[in-house]
Amino acid sequence: MLNSVKIARRQSEIRQALAELVGKPTPTEDETRQMETLDGEYRTNETRYRASLVSEDQERREAGADLETRSDREWQDLMGRFELRQVALSLDEGKALSGATAEIVAELRNAGGYQGIPVPLAALETRAGETIAADVPNPKVIRPVIDRLFPGSVAERLGIQRINITSGELAFPVATAGAVFGWQTTELGNVGAASEYQTTERSLNPDHTGGAQMILSRKALKQAGDGLEAAIRRDLNAAIGAELDRVAIMGSGAAGQPLGMIPGAEEYGIAITPVGAAATWAAFRAQIVAFMEANAITSASQVNLGFDPAIWAELDEALITGTAVSEWDRLTKHVGTPAISNVIPDATAIMTATVQGIAPGYLGIYGGVDLIRDPYTKAQSGQLVLTGLVTADFTVPRGLQTRILTGIGGE
Repeated sequence: MLNSVKIARRQSEIRQALAELVGKPTPTEDETRQMETLDGEYRTNETRYRASLVSEDQERREAGADLETRSDREWQDLMGRFELRQVALSLDEGKALSGATAEIVAELRNAGGYQGIPVPLAALETRAGETIAADVPNPKVIRPVIDRLFPGSVAERLGIQRINITSGELAFPVATAGAVFGWQTTELGNVGAASEYQTTERSLNPDHTGGAQMILSRKALKQAGDGLEAAIRRDLNAAIGAELDRVAIMGSGAAGQPLGMIPGAEEYGIAITPVGAAATWAAFRAQIVAFMEANAITSASQVNLGFDPAIWAELDEALITGTAVSEWDRLTKHVGTPAISNVIPDATAIMTATVQGIAPGYLGIYGGVDLIRDPYTKAQSGQLVLTGLVTADFTVPRGLQTRILTGIGGE
């Protein structure tokens, strides 16, 4: 039992005893001394009680944090034991799933909407220490598969948040009008006319489905062994991740794609500023000032910045007259290291800020990856076609949290 609880109970007992003694009109000397003793103990206990609360506060916080994260840790531990190789063997040979893999697949199936075997996105992450067997019956030594090159996530660096949606539509109400402050013009005058609280909605819908396909040859299935799991995971993860990253920035909103930040700037209410000059810290500083004037940020370090590699080269090359300090040095001193990616168009920069816990953009992913097996299309050569379907959507809840600069470098 906590000390604070013990002290609180004792205080209750003291109050009850004092109530009995105080109610007597002519207490004896022993009863008077008892009242003084109880009163002194009560005052001492008050100090002890406050001290106990302070000392136990950290214990309560740690216990609460443990309860809040325990389910997440259990799920992460279960996800760490998911074997994509079981899925590949199930699709190829019909082998039954077992262990954590079967449990996770059953959990995803309960949500419905899968034609093949559902695979959680987290299971596609590259796991540390994954290699293939050193030796196989073939006299050759098979080394780990050399992966293709994919860009890192610029969307994540810009503060765009990924959220998982089970089913249906997810809406983000955004306030557009509300309270207005006013002063009385006379002693009995009104402080101002009441203003209606208005909102608009940004929604994520399951209207956009894409997929990553790969063909597994019979040789790959027989030769790679355990290494096939790691190779499939890395390749699917990279291909799907790179495309989701691209559509968050440059999705056209047509041909089945979600509408990204730059093509959808007008619809999302994002300000576009033509710079038409060389890349300098001053150009980005002007937009930071605009963020501050809109009450979006209070410090330059709260801004996330991303642009193409050519802008980085220009900033790094431009030295301040008479010094060895470049425009890049000035920029990173205030903003931090920007995200550099060819996902962003040439001569274009994106500046975002997370305001009041609201991300500048939300990438909604519906469920997991629906992995579908097709053993018939390439049946004549024993090849297996795997398709990983992903349903996703993107939206910008509040355009004021993002600014786009064009024509940087004088283009």
